[in-house]
Amino acid sequence: DFSLSNEKDAHTSDNDENSDRGNWSNKADYLLSMVGYAVGLGNVWRFPYLTYQNGGGAFLIPYTLMLALAGLPLFFMECSLGQFASLGPISIWRILPLFQGVGVTMVIISTFVAIYYNVIIAYALYYLFASFQKVLPWSDCFSWADEFCSKTRLVKDCSAMLDGQIIHANYSFITSNNLTCINDTINYKPVQFPSEQYWNKVALQRSSGLDETGSVVWYLALCLLLSWMIVGAALFKGIKSSGKVVYFTALFPYVILLILLVRGATLEGALDGIEYYIGKQSNITKLMEAEVWKDAATQIFYSLSVAWGGLVALSSYNKFHNNCYSDAIFVCVTNCLTSVFAGFAIFSVLGHMAFVLKRPVSEVVDSGFDLAFVAYPEALSKLPVSPLWSFLFFFMLLLLGLDSQFATIETLTTTIQDIYPKMMKKLRIPITLGVCVLLFFLGLICVTQAGIYWVNLIDHFCAGWGILFAAVLEIIGIVYIYGK
Repeated sequence: DFSLSNEKDAHTSDNDENSDRGNWSNKADYLLSMVGYAVGLGNVWRFPYLTYQNGGGAFLIPYTLMLALAGLPLFFMECSLGQFASLGPISIWRILPLFQGVGVTMVIISTFVAIYYNVIIAYALYYLFASFQKVLPWSDCFSWADEFCSKTRLVKDCSAMLDGQIIHANYSFITSNNLTCINDTINYKPVQFPSEQYWNKVALQRSSGLDETGSVVWYLALCLLLSWMIVGAALFKGIKSSGKVVYFTALFPYVILLILLVRGATLEGALDGIEYYIGKQSNITKLMEAEVWKDAATQIFYSLSVAWGGLVALSSYNKFHNNCYSDAIFVCVTNCLTSVFAGFAIFSVLGHMAFVLKRPVSEVVDSGFDLAFVAYPEALSKLPVSPLWSFLFFFMLLLLGLDSQFATIETLTTTIQDIYPKMMKKLRIPITLGVCVLLFFLGLICVTQAGIYWVNLIDHFCAGWGILFAAVLEIIGIVYIYGK
């Protein structure tokens, strides 16, 4: 049991480091690791989508309130717990053994997330390598495409005037007879962008469903192996090595976002995209809908990574008297401002895409994988020197994913260190690499032809209700039981 009476024995001074665990080399290593953990792929492909879907700029009101009332307090609580006890998400529950299952839940969730999150990084790596071509392979309907592939809408049939009578005929008949379609009678064929077919047919080799596993997609498996090698290399010395790598992985995405924003703002139609994101489309009446508030709360929890165990793990390496209150405010505000900033960069380019295709922005915008690997690549293929912009975008996704993944794996190794401190001290590198190898093999199911279904399945159940239940139980345990 931990109580304030144990403070003197556990932490005699700020300069007295725990030899088994060690501390962050400096405050900047810790802050950048926390920012890298919080700022991830969800800031780029989830927040902008939720914003325009839930009233544009009006969505920032519930989002900010949820940050202040739910996200920041829970973020601060987890940071203080880890810092006070210098223990990870399972061992910290010695304060309340009845709720130790909450810590176990967090570690299990982090394990599943680590498996599929690195698969997403593997997707980004694949597209990164595919960008090293003079012509982007998804820029047009090449040999892999079928009859439904098209860069523009294709007319199926329509009505027209023929000898004073209105007829309805196939478009081939209309054109062969030099007829003109009557407005509002045109039916279009179901078509897919080249980028959508490339994503499904080439990158994923997607099967028909979860029951049709198919074979392992070898190039995705190699990309997955490379991503795990990068993670293992960054973490082989624990926080001593990962704390230095994040100087690049956490900061450089901001440089790329700025470049993409400046480039996007100079394109025709960019203003339409930004107005769709947070301008004239703002609808204050949306605040009357419970769904909007639910989305704001979910995004805060998802984005700040609360109840995942990583905040406790990273904070456990802090010195006892570190000001974790100011750290929590800094990381939370930075994370949310990054989300808003990323939205401007994303929607300026999507606005240009809508302008080129002569479609409303709503028809080229989607969330999750469709935004990252279909809509945005399609937009980038329209730009001059498109391989350069494609490389920058997927390099940004790679870095955003990696620094979040570093913290997730650090959560697992910290848990092992708390349970087996002597073994971890002697065998840190083999154990860390062993964790990476094990998770790589577990992730191979996600790079089969049915892999995308597994990724969506894990993401839906692990990053949704599981996190919510863990957070609620954590609050009940700490505030209402231990706190009494």
